[in-house]
Amino acid sequence: MKKIAVVMGGYSKEYTISIKSGKVVYENLDRKEFDPYRIYLLEDRWFMKDNKNKEYSINKQDFTIFGMKYLKFDCVFNAIHGTPGEDGILQAYFELLRIPYTGCTFHHANVTFNKKYCLTLLKYFGINTAKSFFLNQNQDFCLKKILNKVGLPCFVKPNRSGSSLGISKVYEEKNLLDAVQKAFIEDEEIIIESFLKGREVSVGVFSLKNKIIVLPITEIISQNDFFDFESKYSGKSKEITPAKLLPNIENKIRKTAKKVYKFLNLSGISRAEYILVNEEPFFLEINTVPGLSEESIFPKQLKQVGISLSDIFKNCIYSAIEKMKL
Repeated sequence: MKKIAVVMGGYSKEYTISIKSGKVVYENLDRKEFDPYRIYLLEDRWFMKDNKNKEYSINKQDFTIFGMKYLKFDCVFNAIHGTPGEDGILQAYFELLRIPYTGCTFHHANVTFNKKYCLTLLKYFGINTAKSFFLNQNQDFCLKKILNKVGLPCFVKPNRSGSSLGISKVYEEKNLLDAVQKAFIEDEEIIIESFLKGREVSVGVFSLKNKIIVLPITEIISQNDFFDFESKYSGKSKEITPAKLLPNIENKIRKTAKKVYKFLNLSGISRAEYILVNEEPFFLEINTVPGLSEESIFPKQLKQVGISLSDIFKNCIYSAIEKMKL
């Protein structure tokens, strides 16, 4: 029976969502094949909780449990949203220790989590994206120059952040500076993007035996001004799965989603957002550690095609173990 470390938590404001995702993974791993352990990675400490909620500290040198040297993990299931689980840091750590881990490799995680890198790469491959302007925290900038490129309304986003944290939609030039300062609280790099008017869709993708599988598409209709943190996690959005799309438009989205997964050289599960502008999909962002809680989109898409969480998690684990052998 393979010993699986289900890692959750993280160092960002997404840690509460991550703990929900990790709980779902832990509860849905087949006990006939896997012996799962709940591992919490927080900024101030790393620890394991047993079935009685007793805590045991993690030895960061070799990812073992203090007092349980006999316990060696066969694989890590990464359920951490944001840093250090989605930006490549944790992946590089497990790579050094030669412990198999689910999801994409550290350099692909780093590229996808960094909006600037990700958008630049996908533009090169011909994927539609919004007009954008990048800023570093210590960089001089001209608001008029930015708006001449992206126009109004526009979105101001932290470059490396998830769950819509630190994002603002700006309608007037006088509010742009406040939005920039708000985004800089989350990250030292930000991106300012033109507003794309259209229908927003979310697409789950995963790989199975070297075949890329695109799940049913979800349309997102937010009650708020955009699909912000509150819309995502407080029930202030309507999510329609499968989305009501004409066959030719659905086919375009599915083809684009498969291309993006391939161009970014991903593995494991992912979920990407697109805006349909004049029936053409425009890429917004991608999550290589998508939410897995009951409110999350990816599990709902799996349910539509009759794939159980247990089966998808099993596929992720065995794929990770095989990948480490290469």
